[in-house]
Amino acid sequence: QAVPAGSHVRLNLQTGAREAKLPDSNTENGDTREGKRRKRLGKVDVDSSSFTSQELKKALAKMKESEKAERKAHEEEVRKKFRPIEQLKEEFEKLNVKMETDYEIMVKLISTFNNSVSTLDEKVAALYDLEYYVHQV
Repeated sequence: QAVPAGSHVRLNLQTGAREAKLPDSNTENGDTREGKRRKRLGKVDVDSSSFTSQELKKALAKMKESEKAERKAHEEEVRKKFRPIEQLKEEFEKLNVKMETDYEIMVKLISTFNNSVSTLDEKVAALYDLEYYVHQV
């Protein structure tokens, strides 16, 4: 038997019967998770015969459109706050500052460690620095 969303369902251990209770009307609009979901979705008739496939497709398309709009708005907000890495690199080059990514630094440290010309102290320092970067990853 299907029960409406938000119903309280329990198993009576004495009789073995499953029981369902509709939520109280005063808790339905409260701050419960189900109440918030109902506020967001509104009252929906879940009887499958009440919706045609076209209506469902239109509703799904509207949901996708609103999701895309929200995603674009979020991306624009992020773009306003941050600059692209390429632009930052160009600005640092103008200031004669070389900016390296963690990957580039790790490659240098590995090559220092594998280099046969490096001294023992340089190899130990490279390993300590590598430990720091690998720990971040």
